[in-house]
Parts: sequence; structure tokens; C-alpha cells
Amino acid sequence: MSTSHSSHGATLSVGQCAALACLIEATAPKPGNVHRGADFVEMSYPDFCASALAIGPAMDGAASGLRVGAAILQAIQATRALVGKNTNLGTVLLIAPLAAVPRDAPLASSVRDVLAALNAEDCRDVYAAIRLAQPGGMGRVDEADLASPPPDDLLAAMQLAADRDLVARQYVDGFAIVLNEVAAMILAGVERGWNLLDAVVHAQLRLMSAYPDSLIARKCGADRARQAADHAATVLELGSPGEDAYEDGLADLDFWLRSDGHRRNPGTTADLLAAGLFALLRDGRLNLPLELVQRRE
Repeated sequence: MSTSHSSHGATLSVGQCAALACLIEATAPKPGNVHRGADFVEMSYPDFCASALAIGPAMDGAASGLRVGAAILQAIQATRALVGKNTNLGTVLLIAPLAAVPRDAPLASSVRDVLAALNAEDCRDVYAAIRLAQPGGMGRVDEADLASPPPDDLLAAMQLAADRDLVARQYVDGFAIVLNEVAAMILAGVERGWNLLDAVVHAQLRLMSAYPDSLIARKCGADRARQAADHAATVLELGSPGEDAYEDGLADLDFWLRSDGHRRNPGTTADLLAAGLFALLRDGRLNLPLELVQRRE
């Protein structure tokens, strides 16, 4: 990732970058997710907007030396105080280590230093945050289960979950998917002349087709997650944003994902997109003012 900051990008604090990334991700009309045109029974678009604002101070704290685990816990506490439900645990787990990278250091190499410095205190705080958020579909595992006392090594705990959870995998792989793929997918759409929301939706399809969504897999099984991935890949073959076949395919995918009581919500994909947007905003790689909805013919 580039370490240079455009003049306009540098005017945003790390916390503002985090909040704005979450707002953009929540606003993009991604199939199967909550956005301004589609709520779930138990959570709404305003819930996600409020949650985006809630995490900003904690992410600014991470940028100023607050331990990553403490920043994660503070962000989840602030979210629970404001909206009283889990809207952003995966996103916070992803953004906090990136926010802790010194602003003048490159994310791709320096986030590994942040991860290597995580200690038992971080692990305790992260486990406390996860328990407070009460994410769905976690189930039980033999080692490092959330119902058990937290281990001393957060990275070791993430390693145990990495094969079934893409958020945990980022801790193990140095955020490779977020920094090397997700950010590039979003930027590629912008560079093709699409508005940012269209670029985010297209990136969602690319990401979900390449990496079956972990939340769908936890709630509905690996076969259903693979089916969702295949469905996303089919939409990509239909064309590009603004083209009738592509837009019809998006609508079909959205309908299918919203079936089964929203259990097919591709929530992990959304978390990864928010982290990718944060990386782009943090590094000043998205021109401001943002073109969120322009350019559509």
C-alpha cells in the first residue's frame, strides 16, 4: 500500500476514516445486507450509521497508542451503549489493528508489527468485546472457546479459527485479503469510472465469489456459503454497474440472500469491505469529495 497521503486525505483523522468507511459500506446497496433501502427486522440502516460514529473515538485512540484490544473493547462498548446490538464486531476487529499502524508507516508491512505486539491483555479485552457483542452463529469449539477463559495469545486463538472465519484469517495472514485484494477491488471500480457505491457493490460480488462468506457458513453451512459465492460469480458475468442484465442479477441475488430470515446475510464480506475502505481513506487513495452516487448514466 502507498504511504503517501493526498492533501485532502490527510485532513481526515484515523477515527474519521473509520467512521466514514463504515458509513460508505453501510450505504452501498449491497445484496443481502442492510442499507438505506433495506432494513432487517432486528437492525436498521440508522443503527449502522450510529455505530459508525460510535467507533471513531476508539479508533483515534488506537492511532494514539491505546492498545488494540482496549480500542476494540471501547468501540464495542460505545456501540452497545448507542444501539444496543451487534452491528460491527467484525468490522471493529479488522479496523483496530490497521488504525494502530503509525500514520506515516505503510499498512501492509507495519500491521504485522502491530499484530506481533498483541499480548494477553489484548486477548482478554478482545474476548470481552466478543462476549459483549454476542455475535450470531459462533457455536462452540474445543480450543479457545469464547465461553472459556481467554488464552494468553490472541494470534494463536485467531489461528485456530482462521480456516472457518475470514476475520480471524486476516490476523494470521497480515491482513493480506483486505490490503492486497479488497482495497484494490474497490479502487479498480472507481478507476473504471463508477461511482464509489457501485464500486463497493461490485467489489462485494468479487470478494464473495472468491471467498465464500464466513457468516453465511456459520449460520447456514459451508454448502450454502458456496452457493452464495457461485450466485455472486454469476452476477459478475452478466455485465457491469448500470447495465440491465447486471442490475437484474443483483436484484435476484438480493432476493435470494434475504430469504431464510436473513440468515444468508453476507456479513463477513461487509466487514472486509469496510476495512478495505478504511485502508483507502487512511492512505488518501480515494479523492475527496467522494463521488458516491454520480456518474450513473
